[in-house]
Amino acid sequence: MSDLVLSGVTVLRGARRVLDGVDVRFAAGRLAAVIGPNGAGKSTLLSVAAGLLAPAEGSVSFGSETLAAIGQRQLARRRAYLPQNPQVDWPISVERVVALGLTPALPTFGGLPASFQPSIDRALAAYDLGALRERTATMLSGGELARVMLARAAVGDPELLIVDEPTAGLDPRHAIDAVKRLRQTADAGRTVVMAIHDLNLAFRVADDVVAVKEGRILAAGPASDVFTEALLADLYDVRVRVVRDADGADIRFLD
Repeated sequence: MSDLVLSGVTVLRGARRVLDGVDVRFAAGRLAAVIGPNGAGKSTLLSVAAGLLAPAEGSVSFGSETLAAIGQRQLARRRAYLPQNPQVDWPISVERVVALGLTPALPTFGGLPASFQPSIDRALAAYDLGALRERTATMLSGGELARVMLARAAVGDPELLIVDEPTAGLDPRHAIDAVKRLRQTADAGRTVVMAIHDLNLAFRVADDVVAVKEGRILAAGPASDVFTEALLADLYDVRVRVVRDADGADIRFLD
């Protein structure tokens, strides 16, 4: 099991600091939720954490090595990343889209090894896609495609799973199922990081929360410590009420 650590990470976009000296640790075996208003830098943070965007300053390490030392090919085997609003542009089946998540492990020549089929079948079942496996992916609804792309990210059982807004476009049942699957992935010892706007879902499943505002870490720690009325009001610039009960908490924005 390996922790993911960002140290002094700064990302520039022109003269603007999209991320400004970010220090944060995502622990193995824990599910971390990255929260914050639109434009706060959440997606940029996830792109840097996934090794897809090089920071102007700072470093990112996974376990005992920096991402640069691990190298892109090996990192692709160990990490899966799901961006916001993923798309499929080719008329291929749902099953083949999910199988693309195994691309880093495929042999250079030949078709899909038969030994990979059980992993594909498990991913399809986990995200309620069995009845859609032969459906052309370009014919799916937005919510169906979101589940397909989650299955593709999870199919290879990566050590590090990073997902950006995994519940966007999902109905309540499938949104709950999706975060439960991420919870199970973390419980299996993987490092799981998700950016999410649904704070109530995040509170239900996340171990840790990282609050990002204007490119900086406003707070990071256990969910119960970060999900306070004062901190959320500061984060979103709006009055917040947090009502706690036996099932968790109900986070309400008041104006």
